[in-house]
Amino acid sequence: MDQMRSLIETFIVGAPYARKLGVTLEDVEDDRVRIRMPYVEANTTMADVVHGGAIASLVDVAATAACWASPRVEQGSRGTTIGFSINYLTAGRGQDLVATATVIQRGASISVCDVTVQGVDGTQVGRATVTYKIASAPPAR
Repeated sequence: MDQMRSLIETFIVGAPYARKLGVTLEDVEDDRVRIRMPYVEANTTMADVVHGGAIASLVDVAATAACWASPRVEQGSRGTTIGFSINYLTAGRGQDLVATATVIQRGASISVCDVTVQGVDGTQVGRATVTYKIASAPPAR
């Protein structure tokens, strides 16, 4: 579990775009993560409304992390989001948002995640389904 946490913190939450969003890993277990995005004015669209693109980015980071949160993932593998559908339920307003991503189907290379986004006050902000592909490490030359 420590190795999984380290990989997610370094390569997913620690990636340049995720750092720009300010996301942090709150919890990780097999096939499930919780990621927090702090409320900052730079991520708003008007007044205190968090931009939908920032919320979608939070969803993508969380789903990616959940897909990598498995002892089945081989070291050196590569991955990418291949499908994404989100429904915004209400505006994320003036507070940190937390995405909980759970792998609901894991195949040999394709995984499907359910992601919920809530405000820290419990307000349901969005729900998404994300499809992600992890490919084995290329053979050594």
